[in-house]
Amino acid sequence: MSLTISIVGRPNVGKSTLFNRLIGRRKAIVHDVYGVTRDRHYGESFWNGKNFNVIDTGGYLSKEDDVITTGIREQVHIAIDESDVILFVVDTETGITSDDKDVTVLLRQQKKPVLLVVNKCDNEEKLLQSYEFYGLGFEHVFPVSAISGTGTGELLDKVVQLLPEEEIENEEPGYPKIAFVGRPNVGKSSLMNALLKSERCIVTDIPGTTRDAINSLLEYKDEYFILVDTAGLRKKAKVKENIEFYSTVRTDRSIKEADVVVLLLDAMQGFDEQDKRILREAEKFNKGIIIALNKWDLVPEKNTNLLKEFEEYIYGKVQTLHYIPIVSISALTGQRIDKVLDISKEVIAERKKKIATSELNDFIAQILKERALPVKRGHHLKIQYAVQVKSNPPVFKFFMNNPQELPPNYRRFIENKIRERFGFYGVPITMVFRQK
Repeated sequence: MSLTISIVGRPNVGKSTLFNRLIGRRKAIVHDVYGVTRDRHYGESFWNGKNFNVIDTGGYLSKEDDVITTGIREQVHIAIDESDVILFVVDTETGITSDDKDVTVLLRQQKKPVLLVVNKCDNEEKLLQSYEFYGLGFEHVFPVSAISGTGTGELLDKVVQLLPEEEIENEEPGYPKIAFVGRPNVGKSSLMNALLKSERCIVTDIPGTTRDAINSLLEYKDEYFILVDTAGLRKKAKVKENIEFYSTVRTDRSIKEADVVVLLLDAMQGFDEQDKRILREAEKFNKGIIIALNKWDLVPEKNTNLLKEFEEYIYGKVQTLHYIPIVSISALTGQRIDKVLDISKEVIAERKKKIATSELNDFIAQILKERALPVKRGHHLKIQYAVQVKSNPPVFKFFMNNPQELPPNYRRFIENKIRERFGFYGVPITMVFRQK
């Protein structure tokens, strides 16, 4: 189970500034204009031994009904629904407003812990003004300055105290997990249903530790897999961007818990920035990756070169991810859907591959002869030793002089050569360079 906190409140109280403070980097746009935070802002934080997700939301206004405000309001409801702890942010400079009271009414309906965060307490005078907010009736009140970080340590101490213990995933057998991810309406549920309806498959519904993900156990060619569908929504969102917001929150969780991530694309819609973000996220967490072009039945049969053109286009967009296999399928007709499982099996095996140290060092010696290491600051760079320190996912460690001087293009050369020789099909490779 992924632990999550959400940051809510009316506009311009400093929610995004607090979000950036909690995740430790500037990710959310901070500006004193209402509506800047409209889309999803989703990050990770770590405090006192606990990892948890942080969701930033737009400013909540209960009385306005334009499409943007309605969309933001829906996102706030979704974020609250997903949370284990809620941070309600207010502004000590303006005092209690009617909008603060509206948010208070909303949060009192939740059966989740709420911490009232009084922001902009930058000096003693503003700290004294913060006591007014005890009038909202919340048990836990924390005066902070999101800009300077004052008071955020005490706030995080309480957050960690209130977060539930992470569930040990003993409810599910230790079979490989294949997560189907992608934009809304690309056919994730259709593909999963098509796979599960196969007469060759023994299907058992099992409880999922990822909230709301639909996990099913499937037997395929004498092996078991857990299929994770992230497509279903608990409630209808009124605005399209909220569906994408909710989809993103759940996609990130599913990626972290999967062994193989299958990114579904609609062959009639193409590849966009959101798809690229999903690939980068899967690569960051070292997951096996496959791209499936769905709805291939709609592609004219005479266009035989379209798959190759698609591959060239996608690889052109993500030039460092040429190792990712691409397969064309149709969840509707069943065309090549078994290929997704066959490739998943290959990728899982590649992820577990272990290269013997002697074989690896002989190989490194060969490629160093093929392309000599550069000279930096008058010194010849040298790799003395290499070892694969981990598999599933694969991690390689290289011991050398002056590793900080090794240029990125040579690192890429080493990775490409490793792939040429040893494979690692569909699997990110981590390479660590250390001082000998």
